[in-house]
Amino acid sequence: MAGAIIENMSSKKLCIVGGILLIFQVIAFLVGGLIAPKPTSAVDYVAVKCVDVQKNHHRTKWFMPWGSKKCEKIRDLDEAMSRHIEANDIVFSVHVPHPNKEMSPWFQFMLYVLDMDIAFKIDNQIKDNAEVTLKVSLAYRDDTFSEWKEMARAKETRKLKCTFKALKTVDNEGKYYDCDVLPFMEIGTVAHKYYLINIRLPVNEKEGVNVGIGEIKDIKLVGIHQNGGFTKVWFAMKTFLTPSIFIIMIWYWRRITLLTRPPVLLEKVIFALGISMTFINIPVEWFSIGFDWTWMLLFGDIRQGIFYAMLLSFWIIFCGEHMMDQNERNHFSAYWKQVGPIAVGSFCLFIFDMCERGVQLTNPFYSMWTTEVGTELAMAFIIVAGICLCLYFLFLCFMVFQVFRNISGKQSSLPAMTKARRLHYEGLIFRFKFLMLVTLACAAMTVIFFIVSQVTEDHWKWGDMTVQGNSAFFTGIYGMWNLYVFALMFLYAPSHKNYGEDQSTGDLGVNSGEELQLTTTITHADGPTEVYKLARKEAQE
Repeated sequence: MAGAIIENMSSKKLCIVGGILLIFQVIAFLVGGLIAPKPTSAVDYVAVKCVDVQKNHHRTKWFMPWGSKKCEKIRDLDEAMSRHIEANDIVFSVHVPHPNKEMSPWFQFMLYVLDMDIAFKIDNQIKDNAEVTLKVSLAYRDDTFSEWKEMARAKETRKLKCTFKALKTVDNEGKYYDCDVLPFMEIGTVAHKYYLINIRLPVNEKEGVNVGIGEIKDIKLVGIHQNGGFTKVWFAMKTFLTPSIFIIMIWYWRRITLLTRPPVLLEKVIFALGISMTFINIPVEWFSIGFDWTWMLLFGDIRQGIFYAMLLSFWIIFCGEHMMDQNERNHFSAYWKQVGPIAVGSFCLFIFDMCERGVQLTNPFYSMWTTEVGTELAMAFIIVAGICLCLYFLFLCFMVFQVFRNISGKQSSLPAMTKARRLHYEGLIFRFKFLMLVTLACAAMTVIFFIVSQVTEDHWKWGDMTVQGNSAFFTGIYGMWNLYVFALMFLYAPSHKNYGEDQSTGDLGVNSGEELQLTTTITHADGPTEVYKLARKEAQE
């Protein structure tokens, strides 16, 4: 009977394959570290204070901070008071990008946070649980002379979280509060060259709108977008990896269908993992360069969620199918307790994503974190997903412990075998343990590089060479999981070698009438327990 390639490949060939994969892994990190720029850029904007004056019985719809049609400006609110300009007639205007620049579809997305400069005054302090109400509108155009086209308009509230570190006395009037930045806007595509943001802070004392929010001196926006150079490297990498995984996946399944038996559960799960990796690899992002697809961020989250859910399920089933004494194998229903938390956690994160980025498809200013109900709902989804992840981790650790314990117990039967066969099975057990350690290493590298990318600088310098740490993290981890899936499908594909052939030579110590499953991996319908039954039988004889 044919085993998997990992069971029949010589140690020399296995080392060569591992070396080649390691070289590609290093290349994946170097591509991000040496070729690609940093993944994202942050740009600061200070809103210009425009006056909404009525001209010829018509009010201006859009207020430009600069240019040929720039608005009438004021320096500060003191000037507004001296000119008797009401707060409702002040519009904070931001043009994206800065003058003499333009946005590009290669930027992929736009994320903006709001930062307010609020001055302390004795008679106008920020109240507890104060909320600021914003009337915001967004417009776009693709040249410098056409009219602005409305993209979105909304009325949003944001809760102020500010502290005043000095004493609240008259002497400290004019000093600024220390306020947290507020979520403002997120768009999943950059399909136009120019964008215009107008923000109003309507005041209604009777309804308590924008009352008790302090004296707002300035409004600042911080815009974050993906760098075009990184986008091109990322697209090129996805374009290169897509056919690689697709070809190995077709080759893997073809080998399975050539067998006389139906595919077993582990083979199906590995194939499903290859499908999910291909799904996340397909570079549909190329279309975002020419089409205004605002749902690309949401689609990317769904693809990534499917892959990680499939990867976590594979680890559980991979361990379960290697439990030598487990009676119920080769049935997906046997793993419902372990796979259940994965399904529940993934569903919670999907609902959270739909409630956040799903709503942003129609209202880019929306955020679940701006209201108490939304925050509680978001935290509930995240907590449930976290609990499910903890349960999954406990299940996985228990199953890994059981597998290693069972394998260690079964190794006591190996001395009863002939030398050639004992060496064969010792090699198989070693390879299984090695694959488990590689799996743990991949997971650990993902966590470690994520933490390092959050707490260290974006780049390091060695002489004239600059290495982009965050870019190396993205391309390296992405390449690592592709190589991991590639290695699984290659090593666990059915081998062309057949243990039933040339058994008369005695190289494995089995006569020609014994055509039993000689594997420690579950690539056969009746499983590896037969190996140990055979060993015990030989010991009795």
